[in-house]
Amino acid sequence: MRTVTGPTDRVVIVGAGLAGLSCALHLAAAGREVTVVEREPVPGGRAGRLSVGGFEFDTGPTVLTMPDLIAEPLAAVGEKLSDWLELTPIDPAYRAYYPDGSTLDVRSDTTRMAAEIAGVCGAREADGYLRFVDFTRQLWQLERDHFIDRNLDSPLDLLNLNLLRLLGMGAFRKLQPKINDYFRDPRTQRIFSFQAMYAGMAPHDALAVYAVIAYLDSVVGVYYPKGGMHAVPRALAGAAEKHGVTFRYDTTVERVVTQHGRATGVLTVGGELIPADTVVLNPDLPIAYRDLLPPRRSRRLKYSPSCVVLHIGSTQAYSKIAHHNIHFGTGWKRTFDEVINRGLLMSDPSLLVTNPTHTDPDAAPPGKQTYYVLAPAPNLETGPMNWRGGLAQRYADELLQTLEQRGYVGFRDGVEVERIITPADWADDGMAAGTPFAAAHSFSQTGPFRPANLHPELPNVVFTGSGTQPGVGVPMVLISGKLAASRITGGRG
Repeated sequence: MRTVTGPTDRVVIVGAGLAGLSCALHLAAAGREVTVVEREPVPGGRAGRLSVGGFEFDTGPTVLTMPDLIAEPLAAVGEKLSDWLELTPIDPAYRAYYPDGSTLDVRSDTTRMAAEIAGVCGAREADGYLRFVDFTRQLWQLERDHFIDRNLDSPLDLLNLNLLRLLGMGAFRKLQPKINDYFRDPRTQRIFSFQAMYAGMAPHDALAVYAVIAYLDSVVGVYYPKGGMHAVPRALAGAAEKHGVTFRYDTTVERVVTQHGRATGVLTVGGELIPADTVVLNPDLPIAYRDLLPPRRSRRLKYSPSCVVLHIGSTQAYSKIAHHNIHFGTGWKRTFDEVINRGLLMSDPSLLVTNPTHTDPDAAPPGKQTYYVLAPAPNLETGPMNWRGGLAQRYADELLQTLEQRGYVGFRDGVEVERIITPADWADDGMAAGTPFAAAHSFSQTGPFRPANLHPELPNVVFTGSGTQPGVGVPMVLISGKLAASRITGGRG
């Protein structure tokens, strides 16, 4: 494994996102002097918090899986997860709504889930589900230990017996045909393959290795941290500070300072030089290259789709919905084609509706509700739309109308607070192509083919976050922080 050369005693981490915080904890555990420089007044990066009129909104991810990966950087400094976060299992993890009017509750208890599928889709589908669980469990175990939770410097690092095992399992086939080996009903096919969108791919284009996302979501379980997802970075930052990490909030880095082919520190917009032996960059990787580092010819990447998010504070409550709700439109392959390939808004939207007050009433004023409505949308390269004009409000109105048509009666009338986040807003926040989901996980942008977490010319500049290995999603960026730290310490990774 390649590692940072030269001294590594003083490390400056630019950005207090989840990956930067994970990296900081692992470095503190290894005895490094760590300073985290963050432009916002609070930690979190994409996992931020918006407070409007007594309503509390998570601005980034809303689905938390694999809390063990939060426990790991905490354990590195001798801290217990339970001392920092109160986690509530979400049951059902999701409630899926289909165009034919049927619903399916996704539960992490496999016995209950098999019974749920049998009741809705029949015994054959339930048997297929149990076989799918066995397949994805083996897939995750093989992928995590040998391909995800380690630094990869070249494709040769993949050549081991476990690669042959993955090949034998069909992990490098396309995802949709592999899903169809286990499920015949379009409803189960959709609920166990829609997660490919997170990886920037349609299920019929993604590799079957990405079935692990469905495993983490649907089998391992989904949790809600008390105080919302933003409580996760607050906890990690609190533990890091306790163990000697210095945080510089409200401080924007203008550039990485280099001399004689090495980084020597970072320069803030206020003109302060913060010296460093090693610099870790947590901003979106292409933006870090563009804005913070000396110019160089960079590789052209294909980006994941973006999304439009509505943060809604409402007087309306709906007794039949769950914490996380997925509303599928009639189109399936067409929807992916519109968003990913043709750069169009969905003609028949599939939507995620999260209702945090279902679990945490403190997320809204007494008797009121918060909603997070996510609609996949083209990124700004595939679909360069003028979101700064009236499009944002028009599309938000269309989404509210769609929700009312799908059972949220009177939803528009209950809206007290509305905030619309579009691809243009993601771009303003420093995300390449206006997407919070980074580079797509095509074969040529996965594993050792994904942008490396070591700068190719500056031997003491390291990257962390969803734009580098291993990829997108809360579990992956937490692992990314550990991998970045191991580049510096020479530990396992």
